[in-house]
Amino acid sequence: MSTLANKIKERMFALDINQRELSERIGISQVAVHKLVSGKTKQTSKINELATALECDPAWLGSNNEVGDMGEAQWRGVETWDSQTPLSEEEAELPFYTSIELSAGNGSFTDAENNGPKLRFSKSTLRRLGVEKANAVCVNVSGNSMEPVLPDKATVGIDTGDKARIVDGSIYAINHGGLLRVKILQNLPGGGIRLKSYNSEDYPAEDYSAAEKQDIEVIGRVFWYSVLLPR
Repeated sequence: MSTLANKIKERMFALDINQRELSERIGISQVAVHKLVSGKTKQTSKINELATALECDPAWLGSNNEVGDMGEAQWRGVETWDSQTPLSEEEAELPFYTSIELSAGNGSFTDAENNGPKLRFSKSTLRRLGVEKANAVCVNVSGNSMEPVLPDKATVGIDTGDKARIVDGSIYAINHGGLLRVKILQNLPGGGIRLKSYNSEDYPAEDYSAAEKQDIEVIGRVFWYSVLLPR
């Protein structure tokens, strides 16, 4: 899991803001922001203000414990499960599309009756994020354009019901001329759109005019992701 510093840097990159701009948004000194970004300060009483400034969920931002910091008591009650384990009343299964086929033109999933693998989520988590179970799907990410946040083979959860309004700096799944892509989106003046990658050195930002934007269909917003770290 990302540390608080990594999460702050991730959101700063997505919003294209620097430490000075972040300090002004929160109302704290730039020195204090530097300590947070550099990892010298691992917790803050300004978590809600920080989350507002970074346009993210304070619960996600504040969950920065590392495995080494977790006591034994925090691991008690963890249960193993498999596909045969019954769902509890507080769990929901989301379809995990290992092979995706997009409908021509509208960016929807034609494989609506997915009989493949599923991933389990807490219903309370979905409620907190405002995600309807019927709108949520999980897919894999291919390639290195979104590294280091979303490396090759990362898994993302997509809210297909959240696409009417593009929130600058958020990650979305899009159908770009028939090609499924996962990118950071930003609105541009005149109705255009910018596609950004975390790996900006190898994948520079792409700007599209309002006319060119017609070839880009937003499938949904990425609300969750999971990454396996290499050994």
